[in-house]
Amino acid sequence: MRAKGICLVTLATVVAYSSKLSPQVQTEVPAAVAGAKSVSVEHIQVHGKALEGNLEQDAVDREVFVFLPPSYAGEKSRRYPVIYALHGYSIGAEQWTHEIHVPQTIEGAFAYGAREVIVVLPDSKTLHNGSMYSSSVTTGDFEQFIAHDLVTYIDAHYRTIPDRLGRGLVGHSMGGYGASRIGMKHADVFGALYIMSPCCLSPRQAGQANPEIDKALEAVKTPADSAGLPFVARAQLASAAAWSPDPKNPPLYLDLPTKGGIPQPDILAKWAANAPLAFIDQYVENLRRYRAIAIDVGDQDRLREDTTKLHEALDKYRIANSFDVYPGTHTSKVADRFQNHVLPFFSKNLCFDVRCEP
Repeated sequence: MRAKGICLVTLATVVAYSSKLSPQVQTEVPAAVAGAKSVSVEHIQVHGKALEGNLEQDAVDREVFVFLPPSYAGEKSRRYPVIYALHGYSIGAEQWTHEIHVPQTIEGAFAYGAREVIVVLPDSKTLHNGSMYSSSVTTGDFEQFIAHDLVTYIDAHYRTIPDRLGRGLVGHSMGGYGASRIGMKHADVFGALYIMSPCCLSPRQAGQANPEIDKALEAVKTPADSAGLPFVARAQLASAAAWSPDPKNPPLYLDLPTKGGIPQPDILAKWAANAPLAFIDQYVENLRRYRAIAIDVGDQDRLREDTTKLHEALDKYRIANSFDVYPGTHTSKVADRFQNHVLPFFSKNLCFDVRCEP
């Protein structure tokens, strides 16, 4: 009988085709708006209590970029809603700023009429290039870092509207997965969701083995070896570190969904349990709490099918959501979408009053 492995039509394959193994992709830049008022940028570090003791020894103090609106410095008594924007796999917060071309796109959105908000970009890059915004002893609890540690810090250090209705959550690709996952589980923290081209929505399926990837993964003997892996193999390690951690399996402290080319059903089950389309039914009432939910994806994006399924799942439960399939690839329009769709969406759907009402 021919050995079978796992077919990762997910994070690895989708990002690999769009980035060609490069962590930085080119995106179309909206034209700068003449006369747009300047946004100020603060580059800070936020301690992640939820990340302490992670077995990969990923940084516990995380880079965060905070974009403050033009009126922030002058209007000392004014408070602002906050948008938390999650980056994709293989890039960190700084590279994410280049892909969505901030602060220019934030300034453009304000110039075109979006109401002023604080925008926060946290870094969630790990040993294997991405945390999946999940809860794992191997990587640390990035889900809790975003939903609790980061939000608590921003509310304590900036003039925010410290209410769920004054907080928005958005993410692209792996960040879109993060926005889906965290959004479903933490409706007590956020009031509006925007999900951009989310990866990894469906449970993984067993498929034909990939001897080259299997060989590359078997050759990994130390954490440092991860850096030299092919893109797809490294993405497998990131997914395994997030969804099938194993504190008794050093040095990587994870279990892969194949062993010797043979699928491991117990590991596949763990990965499936982390697929939003598999667990969405458990969080229907949470999703009903949101003021608004938006989903978008490019018409040339391989994630279009699963993204459509997410929209259809919300429709099935009569959870109001907007769904937009626009002309573009996985990454080509992300800056345009951020300026002309994401920020206006939150401008309409977040609370701008210190006394927020449901």
